[in-house]
This record gives sequence, structure tokens and C-alpha cells, in this order.
Amino acid sequence: MPENRTETTPTPPPGHALLEGKSVLVTAAAGTGIGFATALRAAQEGARVAISDRHERRLGEAAERLAAETGVEPLAIPCDVTVEEQVTAMVDAAVERFDGLDVMVNNAGLGGEASILEMTDEEWSIVLDVTLNGTFRCTRAALRHMAARGSGVVVNNASVLGWRAQPRQAHYAAAKAGVMALTRCAAMDVADRGVRVNAVAPSIAVHANLAKAAPKELLDRLSAEEAFGRSAEPWEIATTIVFLASDYSAYLTGEVVSVSSQHP
Repeated sequence: MPENRTETTPTPPPGHALLEGKSVLVTAAAGTGIGFATALRAAQEGARVAISDRHERRLGEAAERLAAETGVEPLAIPCDVTVEEQVTAMVDAAVERFDGLDVMVNNAGLGGEASILEMTDEEWSIVLDVTLNGTFRCTRAALRHMAARGSGVVVNNASVLGWRAQPRQAHYAAAKAGVMALTRCAAMDVADRGVRVNAVAPSIAVHANLAKAAPKELLDRLSAEEAFGRSAEPWEIATTIVFLASDYSAYLTGEVVSVSSQHP
């Protein structure tokens, strides 16, 4: 292993009240991935947190875990981001509970593996509908509220596959490239309203749910290709999301921040 690589996993830094008093809504926050890590980190940074997911049982379990780890019970809102009415109801519920919404984190996405030669219309469409169209629906709903009140931040979860080529990922890569373009253009639409829109582009963050869904050989190979010789921890993506949500990035909008130890 090269000298600049390490097998040691770092520990999360302590909170610094970066989101003190702010209200934060995180989609697809059930489970063990980036969404839950972001909700947890936001709470540790002083935010009032709402979480959503289409899996109601897992959503309830995530809310219980957050309450146990932070001492504060989050608002849990079931939502399928492919259904416009549910997206509107989700944002409205957060706005009503917190008397406004300061931060929207669009984490919902769907992956898959298929060569373009065998990919069906259905496989293409469902990945695009959840990952790109879902981000659009949630961004639009949040921005309508934020633009009217003259403040707010949206952070979208993209992927380095929006830049890089990888076999059997045409649908997911196209969706994430779309999220990047959506982020940049939406930012320009609301900059004059005091609202910011940015995105993170992680490379690979292995967690329990991903490990069940993807071949171990693929995850091991992608992890080994990173400069640190390991995948990111979900909290390492979450800390960058929190930075983009906080006032420390007050002059940053329309940007896609690569959270990777590889250059795109």
C-alpha cells in the first residue's frame, strides 16, 4: 500500500453549533447511509430535524435511533419522492412544525446495475424518476417556500458518476449528472431571493444497506481505487453537507463539491 494511504478510519469531529436553531429536512434518511448520517450530524450541530423516507417502518426506527443518540425526537414524515402530493405534504409538514424551513437536503436516490444493451425502459425510468425527478420535486417545493421568505439552503446529493464513466451505470450516472445541472440552474433562479443551492458529489461511502445491494468485489475494488485506500464513511459526506447548509458557505451557490479522494 502506498505511503499516502491508510486503513485507519477517522472518528467524527465534535459538533460546533454550525446549524444552531435552524430547521433541516432530510429525505431518504432511514437506514444506515448518508441520509441518516446527515440527519444525525445536523442534530449534533444544533438543528431541529425532520426526516422522511418511503419505508415507514424503517423511518420509525430511524427516528427512534436519532432520539436515542441526540435526546431530541425528530419529525418523521413518510414520503415517496415520485409522488408530487406527498412531496408537497412533506415540506408543508416541516414548515408547519418549525414555523419555516431553513435547509432542505435531497438525499433520495435509486441505483441499479444494467448494461445499456439490456437496460429496459422501466429500469431507466424508475432510476431517473426517483433520483432526478424526485430531487426536482423536492427542490421546487422547498424553494417556493424559501424564496417567499427570502432565505434558505438546498443541498442535493449527486455523485462523482455525474462526471465519471462506469460500466452498467448509464441510468444512474445520467440522473446524477442531471442533479448537478439542476443544482446549478436552480441556484441562479433564486440567488436574488437570498437562497442558496449546492450539491455534494460523493464517490463511494460503504454502509450496511449498500453492502447488501452491491457485489462485495465491486465495492472492494472501488474503495481500493480511492487515494486513501478506503471508502468514505457516511458521516464524512454528512459533514460536507452540513458545511454547505451552514453560514460558513454563505457565498457559495450553484456549486457541486466532490467528496472524494479521487479527481473527477
